[in-house]
Amino acid sequence: MSIVSYKDLTVWQKSMTLVEEIYKVTKQFPKSEIYGLASQMQRAAVSIPCNIAEGHKRKHILEYIQFLSIANGSSAELETQIELCKRLPGLNKYNYASIENILEEIMKMLAVLINKLTAKRYVLKPNP
Repeated sequence: MSIVSYKDLTVWQKSMTLVEEIYKVTKQFPKSEIYGLASQMQRAAVSIPCNIAEGHKRKHILEYIQFLSIANGSSAELETQIELCKRLPGLNKYNYASIENILEEIMKMLAVLINKLTAKRYVLKPNP
C-alpha cells in the first residue's frame, strides 16, 4: 500500500484516536479544569495529527521533518501533562493506561519516521 495522503499514515490515524481518547477523559475532569489542564491536554493532542498532516503536505523533506519534530514535541508535552494528572488529587482517579499506550506507540512511530526521513536526506546520490 502506497502513501498517497497523510490519512494513509498509521501514525496519523493513531494520533486521531488519541485525540478522541483525550477528549473523552478530559470531559470527565472537574469544571475547574476546563480552562486549565484539560484545555492544554486537548491542544497538545490536537497538535500531533495536525503537524503530521501539515508536514506531509510540505514539498521539502526538511520541512516535513520539522513538523514531525513538532508533533513529537507535542507528544512529550502531553505525556508530561498525563503524568501531572496522575499526581494531582481529583485527576488521579482516571485511567490513563490506554492513552499512555497509544501515545507511546505514536512517539515510537514518529521517531522511526523522523530517522528514516533524516537518513533519506543524507543518502548520497550517484553521479551520472
